[in-house]
Amino acid sequence: MMEKRWVYKQQASEEIVKNLAESLKVSPTIAGILCQRDICTFEEAKAFFRPSIADLHDPFLMKDMHRAVNRLTEALHRSEKILVYGDYDVDGTTSVALMYGFLRHYTHQIEFYIPDRYKEGYGVSTAGIEYAAEHGFGLIISLDCGIKSADKVAYAASFGIDFIICDHHLPDNDIPQAVAVLDPKQIDCPYPYKELSGCGVGFKLLQAFCLQNGVELEELFNFLDLVVVSIAADIVPITGENRILAYFGLQLLNGPQPTRPGLDALKELAAITGEMDITSIVFGFSPRINAAGRMGDAKNSVRMLLAQTKDEAFKMADIINESNKERRSKDSNITKEALQMIEEDDFLRNAKSTVLYKENWHKGVIGIVASRCIEKYYRPTIILTHSNGKASGSARSVHGFNVHSAIESCSDLLDQYGGHMYAAGLTLPIENIPAFRERFEHFVSNAITEEQQTPQIEIDTLINFSQITRNFFGIIKQMEPFGPGNMRPVFVSECVYDTGNLRVVGDTHLKLRLTQDGYTSFDAIAFGFGDYYHHISKGIPFDVCYTIEENNYRGNITTQLSIKDIRFK
Repeated sequence: MMEKRWVYKQQASEEIVKNLAESLKVSPTIAGILCQRDICTFEEAKAFFRPSIADLHDPFLMKDMHRAVNRLTEALHRSEKILVYGDYDVDGTTSVALMYGFLRHYTHQIEFYIPDRYKEGYGVSTAGIEYAAEHGFGLIISLDCGIKSADKVAYAASFGIDFIICDHHLPDNDIPQAVAVLDPKQIDCPYPYKELSGCGVGFKLLQAFCLQNGVELEELFNFLDLVVVSIAADIVPITGENRILAYFGLQLLNGPQPTRPGLDALKELAAITGEMDITSIVFGFSPRINAAGRMGDAKNSVRMLLAQTKDEAFKMADIINESNKERRSKDSNITKEALQMIEEDDFLRNAKSTVLYKENWHKGVIGIVASRCIEKYYRPTIILTHSNGKASGSARSVHGFNVHSAIESCSDLLDQYGGHMYAAGLTLPIENIPAFRERFEHFVSNAITEEQQTPQIEIDTLINFSQITRNFFGIIKQMEPFGPGNMRPVFVSECVYDTGNLRVVGDTHLKLRLTQDGYTSFDAIAFGFGDYYHHISKGIPFDVCYTIEENNYRGNITTQLSIKDIRFK
């Protein structure tokens, strides 16, 4: 297995930890973990452990919110045709389902529009504007896109179509001249929480609409299951307001009566048993919802999310599940081809970066393939394929390395590019690929550090097995939902060994029973550590890095350690 760096998070001062431990009546270990998450006072801990809908921010603090609500209310009163426009990924489709699903109770003059990934590309499209013009729409509400569409908003205005933009991406200097631009990342937006998903910004617009028009907020809160799916899938921090939205969204998903047949159908097709959490959304829901846009028509995801009967929900869920099977097949085959290309080429094998091109690779999965290549060769990776006479690609990066800057250094070879530190897209003439590969490699090899070439595991703290009591794990569980900004705590315990129950499962995984002192022992699972069997079976002590989880096997719930890495003495 690839060697990993163990990086311990910085600890707060002893005095702060001691004061928090005393005020909460918890162990210093728990208090230290909370302080690492900027939860250092009793009040902060109370808000963290007991999320409250009442703590959601006033939506009218967001720049342009009054203008947005007034324009939406006016459109409803005048029975104007409203087009709800969203991106083709999970955040975009959940945003559209939220906005359309809520507003259809107030007007029949409403449709939704998702651009075709391959014909129209990302964001607001010319084709979408022209569709709105041809069909007499007076207002477009864009969700999870629009902040960088100043030219398209101007084009819509030429047809007399107004825009309300709900976005969460970083704006350019050229802000669209829309009726209202809702994006907390605007420099002059005073909204206190900046990390909402696109669906979260749409939720704030509807929250403001309810408050201004005397609509019961409970009606809107029934859509929080869509908001938590967007939060999980878009990998936004699960802190502050997102934590509140995610907490109550998960309550809806796990409630006794499923409120959304589409998500219930998806849960069944993904074979998810037990309670949903952020991880099960990311691995169970996200790939399937995304697959509709990658392999076919993203509108099918919206139709599934809006389905009002079980039959309709399963019909649409089956379609997107088939799209996901196709996606997985292409993803697997292309990944094998890509890895083989690296392994058979001395330059590619020894390079600090990966740039691969094959004209018949499916554009919808190349970003996934780039991520898969990084799992094997941990380095900045770009996968390119043929699209409309050009090479079009997706880039992914490793921890701490800015792949967008590396691509920018080759901008004279490119037609266009965009993205951020860890993920980007680019288009270039096919004949420029060799020069681009050479220039990109030169930049990466000069800029990347030795540390950035080794995957790291962030560790909260060192503990002994004896500290893992029922009460200790109970408090860890109350820290859910886990995700970016509030990851499941990672622990290290030293000098542990297997009690003799070691076995290989599923060819490459290990099941263990670990003990540290001969008395306290725990079941453990180590995915992908099959090669360690012989060392561990000899009874050699080792250090282990892990998270603590619950294992629910046929209704029997036990505490289990999920192994992240092993180091032998």
